[in-house]
Amino acid sequence: MGWPLVKSLLWSLLLFVQIHEHRACIEEERMGLLELKAFLKSHTNYTKPLLPTWVYETKGGCCSWEWVNCSTNTGHVINLTLSSINQWQDDVRGTWFFNLSLLQPFKELRILDLSNNGIAGWLGNEESNGFSNMSKLTQLNLRDNNFDKEILRSLGALPVLKSLDLSFNNMWPLSSKELVYLSNLEVLILQDCGLNGSLPFKDMANFSNLEILDLSGNHFTGSNTPYIGALSSLKAISLSYNRLNGTLNTPEFCALKKLEEIDLAGNDFEGMLPPCLKNLTSLSYLDISHNQFNGNLSSSPIASLTSLEYIDLSYNLFEGLFSFNIFANHSQLKVIQFLSDNNKLDIETENHSWDPLFQLKVLVLPNCNLNRLTGNFPKFLLDQHELEVIDLSHNKLNGSFPIWLLENNTGLQQLYVRNNSFTGEFHLPSDHYMNLRWLDLSDNHFDGKLQENIGKRIPKLEYLNFSQNQFEGLLPSCLNLQYVTHLLLQGNKLTGSLPKAILNSSSLLTLDIKDNHFNGSIPDEIDGLPNLKVLSLSGNHFSGVISKQLCRLKWIGIMDLSNNSFSGTIPYCFNNISFGKLAASDFVYEDGNAFGMSGFSFPYNSLLNKYFQIQGFSLDLHEQVEIEIVTKYRPDLYKGLNLDLMSTLDLSLNKLIGEIPPKLGQLSSLHGLNLSHNQLTGPIPKSISNLTQLESLDLSHNNLSGEIPSTLIDMNSLAIFNVSHNNLSGKLPDFKAQFGTFGKSCYEGNPFLCGPPLEKSCTEIDESPPSPQKSSKTSHEKWYQVDLLVFSTSFSVSYIIFFMGVASVLYINSHWRQQCFNLIEDRIYWCYYFALNTLKRLANHMYH
Repeated sequence: MGWPLVKSLLWSLLLFVQIHEHRACIEEERMGLLELKAFLKSHTNYTKPLLPTWVYETKGGCCSWEWVNCSTNTGHVINLTLSSINQWQDDVRGTWFFNLSLLQPFKELRILDLSNNGIAGWLGNEESNGFSNMSKLTQLNLRDNNFDKEILRSLGALPVLKSLDLSFNNMWPLSSKELVYLSNLEVLILQDCGLNGSLPFKDMANFSNLEILDLSGNHFTGSNTPYIGALSSLKAISLSYNRLNGTLNTPEFCALKKLEEIDLAGNDFEGMLPPCLKNLTSLSYLDISHNQFNGNLSSSPIASLTSLEYIDLSYNLFEGLFSFNIFANHSQLKVIQFLSDNNKLDIETENHSWDPLFQLKVLVLPNCNLNRLTGNFPKFLLDQHELEVIDLSHNKLNGSFPIWLLENNTGLQQLYVRNNSFTGEFHLPSDHYMNLRWLDLSDNHFDGKLQENIGKRIPKLEYLNFSQNQFEGLLPSCLNLQYVTHLLLQGNKLTGSLPKAILNSSSLLTLDIKDNHFNGSIPDEIDGLPNLKVLSLSGNHFSGVISKQLCRLKWIGIMDLSNNSFSGTIPYCFNNISFGKLAASDFVYEDGNAFGMSGFSFPYNSLLNKYFQIQGFSLDLHEQVEIEIVTKYRPDLYKGLNLDLMSTLDLSLNKLIGEIPPKLGQLSSLHGLNLSHNQLTGPIPKSISNLTQLESLDLSHNNLSGEIPSTLIDMNSLAIFNVSHNNLSGKLPDFKAQFGTFGKSCYEGNPFLCGPPLEKSCTEIDESPPSPQKSSKTSHEKWYQVDLLVFSTSFSVSYIIFFMGVASVLYINSHWRQQCFNLIEDRIYWCYYFALNTLKRLANHMYH
């Protein structure tokens, strides 16, 4: 009994010591950390509280401080992370130097991270003094600073350094003289370092221990990859996004049998994939996208690479028939990406009977002529139960949508089947899809009503695109938009008014319901969408006055209310809306932005990604929010950054009256303004000339009067200008600069305008013929005397003839008759609202 008790006490004592040592740290190192904090505080511009847990009052407990890790055995600091301490910009580079001597107390340091700080170098001449004491440092991250190649000299004092990340620094020109300091490395990351010339493999002949090499994002050129065979220990290599060309028929490349990951994306490699690639039996990651590889993949070595987990063959020049049974034995396969932009490749999944051994996470096959002969949905997906992303857009798949795809993959996050030929109704299964975030069924032939409880079935939906189908009926009144950022329903047959459920979502950024049959007015609850950036209601049957609550949507960049029946005046408060006046940080459609839906990070234990500090790889999903905007007399599709930068206001083809609000001239970032085909009156405000970024201005088919402001000549960005069919008069702006490009058609229907390019000269209008001399007798007569009998007779006859003529024309021409009745109706409504508003103001005045 005694020995077990002693044994328990010993274990308890050991545990106590371990816990104590884990929480404590060496006093010298604690003071060193505090000195380091003081230095950083005085030399950086970090706005938040800097390292708040690093305080003097904490005795012996620095191992619990943030970004500090200690050895559980000795208490020494072994891991120090000082990433992103300094908030710096690319245009303010090299403004500070790091005091390397402050690291001398940390003799047991294994990992040091100084990334993303904009450090230009070491303070003074302290390279050897600082690093000489850190003989055990194995990992050094200097990514995203402002170092140059001179930094490599100081690294010679680190005898056991194994991993070095110098990405996003300026290492050009890098020669063998500098590389000699790095020959013992196992991991070398030189991404985006401004390097050019030939690949440096000849100077790396002594890098026999190198396992991971990243040279991506530089400017290397060359036709092949010679001397790479010297890197015999290489497991992962990235040469992506350089300027490399030629073929891969280099025996030395295929001799690297330890290779597990190859990334050659974004170059100009050509030719067929070399047959010797089949020797790389350990290869799990292969990305050759965005090159010019060609030939038929059926005879490629891909079938032999059965260890593959990730393969991306997108955007090359492959042609012929590619059968998916080539992957029949790839039991580890998780991701297949094959985006195509040529029409010479056909992917077939049904031509052979095969049972996949893999369980895919991601399948991206848009625009690949998938099963071109039959248009059948891939049946091998019946066996897939772990899919998270599916993109089969821009193929010609037909028939009903296979609901079993959703039933079998409850973890699905993104589903894109855009631009196919699916028919019938789309109904979700009875289950709730808690993971589904993005759903795109646009450009198909789906019909029927939208599922009433679709919002409850997909409670975390962020992106919903049902555009260009034949859905009909009312929008579900209980549509749940708590997380939806983009709602695209353009080009269907939906009816009714806007349900208030749509108008209560602080997350909504895009609302596009153009070209449907919606009616009613814009509800005042529209201000429940405070973050809305795109509002497209055109091509419906909306009526009534334009709600002033729209002015509260201050982040709107694109507002299209055209081709409806809106009446009343243009709200004077539109100047409160930004219409494109945004900082870059406010962009939400730009590539890579989460709201833009352009990427997806899939967890993957990649060697390259591990040292990129990314918890997975980014999928090249091409689907983004895409909005059709009519400017310059043509419809264009905008997406990504172009959508962020575009700003338009389109109120054309309505029944708006009154004058153009002068405050519209305050919308200085506006690119397109279309007020055509209304009943606007009054002059063109001179303030319009303040819209210096305006590219298209259409005020045609109104009742505008007065002169065209001469200051419009200062609008240097203007490419389209149309004021035709108004009542404008006077001299046109000078026929120069942008206005020198506008032809006669821009001004037609205004008979009192003059000056180039019109044939009518302004001098002809100014000069009037001399009046004849009156006789002395006539001069004494009153000019206004009229023969009442003659006047009464002629007036009566003229009135009768005019009335009969108008009645006859209206009787014969039904179109004109309808237009006349519409005009009378509009004037009645105008009088009604004028009287009603006057009485309301009078009543309010009397009440107060």
